[in-house]
Amino acid sequence: MNTLRATPEIGGTILSPAVRQEPLPRQIVTLAFLSGDIPASLVSEQLARSLCAETGASVVLVRLEREDVRTSEDGVQPKPFLNGEFHLPPQVCKTEAGFHFLTLGVRSDAPTPAGIDSLVGQLSVHFRYVLIETPASARAASWLSELLLRSNLAYLFIKATTENVSRLDLVMRDARARCLNGGVHVKPIVFLAAGEQIGGFDKLAQPASSPAPTCVRGCPLPDGAKEGRSKTRPLDSFRADLRRLAREIGGCLVGLALSSGAAKGYAHIGVIQVLEENGIEVDVIAGTSMGAYVGSLWAYGCDGRELERLARELEKPRAIWSLIDPVFPPRRGFIRGFAVKKRLMRTIGNVHFADLARPLRVVAANLATLERKVFSSGEVAAAVHASSAVPGICVPIEVDGEIFTDGGIVDPLPVDVLREMGITRVIAVNVNPTPERIRQGIVAKQKRNGGPDEHRLPGDGSPLKRQVNHFARGNLLEILMRSVHGAQIRIAEASCQMADLVLRPDIFDDRWLDYRNPGQFIALGREAAERHLEEIWSLVTKKESIHEPKLAPEPVAAII
Repeated sequence: MNTLRATPEIGGTILSPAVRQEPLPRQIVTLAFLSGDIPASLVSEQLARSLCAETGASVVLVRLEREDVRTSEDGVQPKPFLNGEFHLPPQVCKTEAGFHFLTLGVRSDAPTPAGIDSLVGQLSVHFRYVLIETPASARAASWLSELLLRSNLAYLFIKATTENVSRLDLVMRDARARCLNGGVHVKPIVFLAAGEQIGGFDKLAQPASSPAPTCVRGCPLPDGAKEGRSKTRPLDSFRADLRRLAREIGGCLVGLALSSGAAKGYAHIGVIQVLEENGIEVDVIAGTSMGAYVGSLWAYGCDGRELERLARELEKPRAIWSLIDPVFPPRRGFIRGFAVKKRLMRTIGNVHFADLARPLRVVAANLATLERKVFSSGEVAAAVHASSAVPGICVPIEVDGEIFTDGGIVDPLPVDVLREMGITRVIAVNVNPTPERIRQGIVAKQKRNGGPDEHRLPGDGSPLKRQVNHFARGNLLEILMRSVHGAQIRIAEASCQMADLVLRPDIFDDRWLDYRNPGQFIALGREAAERHLEEIWSLVTKKESIHEPKLAPEPVAAII
C-alpha cells in the first residue's frame, strides 16, 4: 500500500468548529476492486488527486481494510473501525495532493447497514466528494452491496479475464435488483496492462454490463507483486484514463460531436488541430459518417498533423479512385465501401472500441427498423463503415446480423449521444451549411462570375462529361445526395440547440464529392475553432461554484 504524506499544516483547520458550508449536491462514489491484481491504492489516490485538481472541491478518500482487533506494539493508536455506528475522528489528515484521507478497519463481522449509513451521512456533511475504496475479497461482497445502494456512482475495477465475467455478472445482477435506478450508476472499468488489448472481453461482458465497459490502459503491477516481476511505472495513458474518470465523477467531462458531411468533414481535422495546439482536452468523441471516420482516427491516437497528412494523400492524381469499388450490377448501391474501410484499417487495424486512446461513439441507422444505433463495442472499422454507407450510393453494411446504413439519416450531429452519456460540456462541429448559407454562396458566386452558376464540378465542363459522370451537378446521384443532405439539415440544427458551443466552419457550398481538396476544408475548420477559442476555454475550464460558509447549528469535528 502506498504511503500518503500529510501536508505540513497538520493541526491547522480548514473548517473551523463553528462553520459549515452551504449544502451542495454530494457525490458518494464506491471504488470496488473485483480483481486482486490491480494496484488499488495507486488507483484510488490518483482518482482523488485528479478530482481535487479538476473540481477544486473538497474530497475525502476512505479506505476500508480488513483488520483484526489488536493493540499496536509501538504504542500507536489503532485505526478507527467500521462495524457499528461510525464516529468521525477528531482529525482527518489532508495529503499534499489536496485530498483528505481516512483508513477504516473492518473486523470479522461485516459493517452493518446502519454503520454504512452513518459513515456516508457524516462524511457527506463535510466533503463534496466521498470516495470509498473496498478491497478485492469474498468478504467485501457482503458490504459492497450496501455501498452500491447508497452511492451516486460506483466503479467496478476488473481485469479482462474470462473468469471475471461471471464475477461481474453477479455484482451487476445484485445492483439491478436492489438499486432503485436499476444499477445504471454502476460502471465496470477494465484494467489493461501495457500493450494488452481487451480481446473479446467487451463482448462477453455485454450481457452483464450496458453500456460497454470503460478501459484504463497501461496499468502497472499491483503492490506486493510476486518476486521476479518488477513493478512498472504508470504510463501516461494510465494517468490520462484515471483523470478522465475523475472528470466524470466531477461532472466536467468534455465531449466533441462531429457531424456528417462527406468531404466537408475534413474541417473536423482543422478543429482538432486547434484544440491540440492549445492543450484543450476532449474526453469523449461522438461522430456520424465522415465525423465518425475522422473521430475514429483521432480516438485511436493520430494527432492533428497525422490526420492532415492522411487527408492530403487524396490530393495525388487519381488517388480518389482508390476509394471507389463499384458494384455490378448496382442493385443495392453503386459502391461497396470496402475500399474506404480498408483505408481506415491501414491505420487503425482491427482495433476494438475499448482499445482506443479516447472513448468513441459511432452512429449508424438500422435499415430494417430505422432506429439509431450507437456503436460502443466491437470492431471500430466495421462501425465506421456502417456509419458512412450513404443510402443509394453505398451498399448497406451487415454488422452482427443486422443491416445498417449512413448514420446521418437518423442523427447527423450526435450531440444527444454525448448528453445521454452524462457529458455536461459539449462542443459540436456542424459542417453542413444551412439553406441560407447555401443561397449566400450561390449569390456570391454569381457576382464573381457575372452570371448564373452553371452548377459544374471542376473538370466536368464539357457536356459529354456531364452526361457520363453520374456524380456531376444535376445528375442522378448528385440529386440523391443533395436530397439526403437537405433532409439532414433540420435534424442537425435541432441537435445544435442541445450543445453548449457550436462551431460552424464558413462553408457555403453543399458540394459533397470534393475529396481532392482537403486543405481548404481543414483551413475553414481551423478558422472556426480559432474564432471561438476564448469560448472553448471558458467552457472546458469552468469550475463549480462553492457557496459562502454559514454558521453551523452545532460544532463539527475539525478537519485538518
